[in-house]
Amino acid sequence: MDLYSIYLHVPFCRHRCSYCDFNTFAGQDRLIPAYVDAICKEICKVSAGAGERIPVHTVFFGGGTPSLLAVSYLERILDTLRERFDLLPGAEITLEANPGTVSPEYLQGLRRLGVNRLSFGMQSAHPDDLRLLERQHDFFDVAQAVKWSREAGFDNLSLDLIFALPGQPLARWQETLERAVAMQPDHLSLYSLIIEQGTPLQRRWARGLIPTVDDDLAADMYEWAMDYLPKVGFEQYEISNWARRAPGGILRACRHNLQYWYNRPYLGLGAGAHGYAAGTRTMNTGGIRPYIDRCEEAGAQQHAPHAALAFPRSPATRRAIPLSREDEMQETMMVGLRLTQEGVSCEAFQQRFGQALEDTFGPQIDRLVKLGLLEWTGAEDRRLRLTRRGIMVGNQVFMEFVGESA
Repeated sequence: MDLYSIYLHVPFCRHRCSYCDFNTFAGQDRLIPAYVDAICKEICKVSAGAGERIPVHTVFFGGGTPSLLAVSYLERILDTLRERFDLLPGAEITLEANPGTVSPEYLQGLRRLGVNRLSFGMQSAHPDDLRLLERQHDFFDVAQAVKWSREAGFDNLSLDLIFALPGQPLARWQETLERAVAMQPDHLSLYSLIIEQGTPLQRRWARGLIPTVDDDLAADMYEWAMDYLPKVGFEQYEISNWARRAPGGILRACRHNLQYWYNRPYLGLGAGAHGYAAGTRTMNTGGIRPYIDRCEEAGAQQHAPHAALAFPRSPATRRAIPLSREDEMQETMMVGLRLTQEGVSCEAFQQRFGQALEDTFGPQIDRLVKLGLLEWTGAEDRRLRLTRRGIMVGNQVFMEFVGESA
């Protein structure tokens, strides 16, 4: 059986940031106890539908702000997971956290629960950037959170950063990245800001209150990071992600996110969560109260006849889309090519789909190789990956593998 990953969405925030279009809600903390009850019910329902104990090797608490959940609530969720799934020894358990929401005691409690990886939303080291993004922390909060995490025993820390902000010069981005590196994280995620429709930031931009970011400057920022980070011990393994090697030589890549990029099965639990398992893509209802109501109603009927739902559906599932074999091949290419070192393995593609990579996507591959956007690497294990130029226009490359059936 395939190893599974589980994503748990925590949609609560103290304040909704100006750029955020995620499924998050501020001022709803009173619903946290009922939400934890609901997510435990969903865990039970999905596991019952599987008909067997599914092996799980990564768990990811994302949000939102998962660090707003008390240790006791996280303990209950993890205990339910361990009861209903086969959580493997050494499983990676990640919790996203905002720097200003943790304390030494809280972090020590997380370690006792078995959480072994933290991802802090640093975003920037500069107060002007943080003010634009409406973040509720400053750089001191980040440094303190990292220090407390190390003291609590965490040896796998990640920092998220955003570049290409309106009004952000190249030098300020360079300073942010250098200050992040100085804290010696194990992993860095770097994201170019996208001004999403309907966000406060987009409304300010539409009124001309903030400048448009120059695409060339954004590219300069990204390329500078690509050149700088290898010099200070980081290896780029995915378009937006860099990691250091642990003392034993193992790259501290995020194992949970690798599950997505290998296009392997994961269960998305919680309000608005997405999942992919058993050839089906699932999407949960987004609102906190509707999510709670659906799970509570299902919990009351759990002993009724025909209570189990077809895996991987849950009471909160709003849409379940079966994927064709062609869909899965296309998606495997789109996510696999994000892996800048590995790319897509010919052998793994053949084993999974029973046909050769070049027989499936030959014309697209030939055209992109001639354009200098893709390259072949490896001898025994032949792989197709993006060139440096291809990385800069990755979305255009990925769309070459999408057909009408996707």
